[in-house]
Amino acid sequence: MRLTTIPIVATLGLPLAAPLAAQGTPLDAFRDNVAAIHARDRAAYLSHYLQTAALARVGPDGLQQGYEEFARGAGAGWPDTLVATHFRIVPLTADVAYGVYRYRVVDSSGSVRGVSERVLVRTPEGWKVAVTTAFPTPDAVPPPIAIVGATLVDGTGAAAVRNAVVVMREGRIACAGPRTTCPVPADADTVSALGKWIIPGLIDTHVHFSQTGWVDGRPDALDLRDRHPYETVEAELHARPERFFRSYLCSGVTSVFDVGGYPWTLDLQARTARSTTAPRVLAAGSLLSTIDFWLNLPDQRQFIYMADEAVVRRAVRAHKTWGAAAIKVWYIMPPQPPDTARISALVRAAGDEARKVGLPLIVHATGLWEAKDALRAGAHVLVHSVWSAPVDDEFLTLARRQGTIYVPTLTVPDGYRQVAARHFAGERQPLACVDPATRAKALATDTVAAAQRLSAAALEERTARTARTFAQALANLKRVHDAGIPVALGTDAGNPLTLHGASVFMELEAMQASGLTPRDVLVAATANAARALGLDSTGTVAAGAAADLVVLDADPLSDIRNVRQIALVVRRGEVYTRHELEY
Repeated sequence: MRLTTIPIVATLGLPLAAPLAAQGTPLDAFRDNVAAIHARDRAAYLSHYLQTAALARVGPDGLQQGYEEFARGAGAGWPDTLVATHFRIVPLTADVAYGVYRYRVVDSSGSVRGVSERVLVRTPEGWKVAVTTAFPTPDAVPPPIAIVGATLVDGTGAAAVRNAVVVMREGRIACAGPRTTCPVPADADTVSALGKWIIPGLIDTHVHFSQTGWVDGRPDALDLRDRHPYETVEAELHARPERFFRSYLCSGVTSVFDVGGYPWTLDLQARTARSTTAPRVLAAGSLLSTIDFWLNLPDQRQFIYMADEAVVRRAVRAHKTWGAAAIKVWYIMPPQPPDTARISALVRAAGDEARKVGLPLIVHATGLWEAKDALRAGAHVLVHSVWSAPVDDEFLTLARRQGTIYVPTLTVPDGYRQVAARHFAGERQPLACVDPATRAKALATDTVAAAQRLSAAALEERTARTARTFAQALANLKRVHDAGIPVALGTDAGNPLTLHGASVFMELEAMQASGLTPRDVLVAATANAARALGLDSTGTVAAGAAADLVVLDADPLSDIRNVRQIALVVRRGEVYTRHELEY
């Protein structure tokens, strides 16, 4: 992700040297250099260096051939996390500038902090890095960061605290509250947030990294495989899931739950657990399906057909071995007449085996009968609204008894409707938070596959059906919430035109439209969502919690739409401006 260092430096109150005549050019060179690392673009990375026979780098152990492995096109690979802050630049001559910044690097071997220096020279091709140094300081404790002056909305539903202080140290919240109980440490870097609001980082409990956010990842919705081969689409997703990480942080989302996808999605859990440039990802891996769905790859499955009880129990045990955070059941009734007794028994077998191995059971069930059956099977989370009918007293009793969390996932059907209508409602989503490839495809929705367009009558019927579904989902959400059953935020991101990250705002606003107050919606998107993920280390702004925060320019308690007005995003204590995270 791109790092624009000026706002961070200015926000932290650090001095800036006078600019060079070509103002900002050395800073631009630095920013683009770091952006190339985050994009894992070797050619772009090397283009920012003054090219010599060998790229010289001086470190604590003397002269090294820094990043030489990149120049050869091989090597250890890119860091999982690179965060650069406190960048300062000093002009030496009209053609030479000295820069220094703090860095934090995380990869599979661990985490290292330090200070890096760079000498930049002006060339006919622009500013280039001529010399770099890096001095790790593994024994140094980084200074705390204190965000001061904002109104704190801590995610628990408690009253807001005005003129609050939040102190973050080593990725966690050291204290949060009024200045009387949370003083600013003398050694802290201070971020002034006067006139702003602090909320916990948002948590999306329903995403799919195996899907793109457009129809190329769901050819069952609109088949474009002649132009976008499914195997190629999935290979690209597997190779570069980080293209969506930035979209989530840009949208204020600091944790997500991938509730069904190809096995590689499980690897994202370890990769993001300590990252400061990605949301924390929990994943369920391949999902169990009551129908033999075809959307799989030749060599791996994201849908495992629940053919019999032995298959179901074996799959649940395998997921435990693989490190899945939950087991997901896609509870879809096959074409009539379904063998409901057989299917119900298989779902209950999944729930029973999940209890035995200690995995939460999460279920996709949009029909009232299926949802109640899932609750009897022990569902910890229902990741969709009941669409088919009003929820009844039996449903509420079962959900309350089971302690189930209800994720309404209200807006995903409208994405499919937009595809059918060939009209992408891009004005409703912050497209600056959407990666360029996905954004370009979404914006092309209006012109794609003209031969497969619905007739006017069919489109009218589809639109009316979507409206009925939405109205029923809103009514059921309100009744579930009023019954005291916890609800949580989930978007189903990855489905067509339900974009990773950016779709959270429409979902939050739909939840408010059901009759929930802005405070209720915030609790659903933070503390309750953390419960759905089984996490007690995030979802609130409290001492000991992960330092995952969002700073807003407007009051979210007056209108949930104000969550769109993001000033800063904090992931494990690293502070980003919204502008830095945009594409």
